[in-house]
Amino acid sequence: MAEVVFDHVTRIYPGNDKPSVDDLNLDIKDGEFLVLVGPSGCGKSTTLRMLAGLEEVNKGRILIGGKDVTTMQPKDRDIAMVFQNYALYPHMTVADNMGFALKIAGTPKDEIRKRVEKAAEILDLTEYLDRKPKALSGGQRQRVAMGRAIVREPKVFLMDEPLSNLDAKLRVQTRTQIAALQRQLGVTTLYVTHDQTEALTMGDRIAVIKLGILQQVGAPTELYDRPANVFVAGFIGVPQMNFFDAQLVRLGNGFTVKTKDMNVALAPETCAQLALNWDGGDVKEITAGVRPEQILLADKGEEGALQGTVEVTELMGSTEHVHVTAPDGQFVLIIPVVDLEAKGALKADDPIWFKFEKNATHLFDKVSGKNLI
Repeated sequence: MAEVVFDHVTRIYPGNDKPSVDDLNLDIKDGEFLVLVGPSGCGKSTTLRMLAGLEEVNKGRILIGGKDVTTMQPKDRDIAMVFQNYALYPHMTVADNMGFALKIAGTPKDEIRKRVEKAAEILDLTEYLDRKPKALSGGQRQRVAMGRAIVREPKVFLMDEPLSNLDAKLRVQTRTQIAALQRQLGVTTLYVTHDQTEALTMGDRIAVIKLGILQQVGAPTELYDRPANVFVAGFIGVPQMNFFDAQLVRLGNGFTVKTKDMNVALAPETCAQLALNWDGGDVKEITAGVRPEQILLADKGEEGALQGTVEVTELMGSTEHVHVTAPDGQFVLIIPVVDLEAKGALKADDPIWFKFEKNATHLFDKVSGKNLI
């Protein structure tokens, strides 16, 4: 078993008043691919480095497979890291790079060769074993770095933004390979990134961190459909969720969302959920949000239709991102091209009418940012 547990872990760098990671409680299941995501400087790399033993833990403890490794040396933790800059030895061949850690550990040559050849086969690197890193592409170098981790057969893989140095096309290809490889090997993996798309497409679960504090942990669909707060809602998803100021008005057992331009009665099941946590009063100031793909084109005069003005359009292939200014704020719509072909192309300064899908609106407390549903 290689379950990883962060138990009330805190890291405060010397000279800082605030922790870089604050009271982190996180459980990574055996064999799970967990993605830790957040903006730059949020503490995600510090979290990974504490697990690796490269950063001190000021409070709390870290367990791997039920064993407390908090004060253990990195070499004794049975982990393998993959860095964003590959960290390959330029004077060594691919085979020597992949087997170097085993050589230092005193592993017999036959065993090293066997493990290196097996890893090379998995990673499609067999024909490159005799080459030096300078003769490889960025994607191939990253696969060599992965191979170096695989041959060690560790309990835990740690990956620190391993795709950030690759171009966009290669990044898509390599993330697919890494996700498939992890599932094939079944090794517990903590993957750190600031890229929401990587998080949504690769992880069994995602942990979102902000300013050293864990915001939410869950499956990708859970974080996308039921974000815990405004930060998670805005961070997960590209383009991000549209936010606008609104009032939540209680009328008997029902609730209505009101803005300058809309007055929308909420579904009975939503009202029932809101009533459970309602803290009194008839009106509550809120932040409302709706995903770009849940905004539909409407006809002028259609019930519930909102009017706006097109600012910019971005053709993305099968869809078009339409940036709109409306009385309630700025919105981005993701419109299928086939819909635009049916209704006519949109250009800057064109008037536009749109509406929200039923039950698409997310409701957040104005002060705390917490999801009210």
